[in-house]
Amino acid sequence: MTQTRISSGLKQALNLGVTEGVKKLGVTDGFYKNELVKILMPEKLRKIDTTLRSLGMGSLADQGVKLLNRAAEDAVTEAAPIFATAITSMTITDAKSILLGSNNAATNYLQTRTQSQLFTAFQPKVKASLGKVGADTVWKNIISKYNLFTGQNVTTDLNEYVTTETINGVFKMVAEKETGIRNNAALRTTSILQQVFGAVKK
Repeated sequence: MTQTRISSGLKQALNLGVTEGVKKLGVTDGFYKNELVKILMPEKLRKIDTTLRSLGMGSLADQGVKLLNRAAEDAVTEAAPIFATAITSMTITDAKSILLGSNNAATNYLQTRTQSQLFTAFQPKVKASLGKVGADTVWKNIISKYNLFTGQNVTTDLNEYVTTETINGVFKMVAEKETGIRNNAALRTTSILQQVFGAVKK
């Protein structure tokens, strides 16, 4: 096979992963009820979660986490064209090594080359979604209550956190699809996928 053919197969696999991943994630509970990608309380705010629960405000903490996931579910639908552009600009230079690489070599290749551009393009979409679902208001309330009870002055950039987690979530879904295509012939739904991935000896 030519490198152009291999590259086309890899791009098709990544496009399938992105399209299906975004579709699954961009619905109610797409993030929240998917343990692979669910956005949890930011690590540096886990003490806030513990404190709120000890004060009988567990439901507020739960709402805060749910709304982070709702923001991701709302924003992720805007990701498809960003990912699509990144995939089409992928060069054929590394095509063969990617094809013969690990189960998610193509996903890793895409991630290392697009992460920073995706973050820059995606952050304003996430910020808008945080406002749209009311997450920014709830989290302001959560942090102000925590600071009031503890006398601390905690702040956090939820936009940065949710943007990173949303992008990571999409890549996890793409990697899952890529692994499936590489290892399960039934998931190679086009002739080029069958030809390219069927030629790889596992």
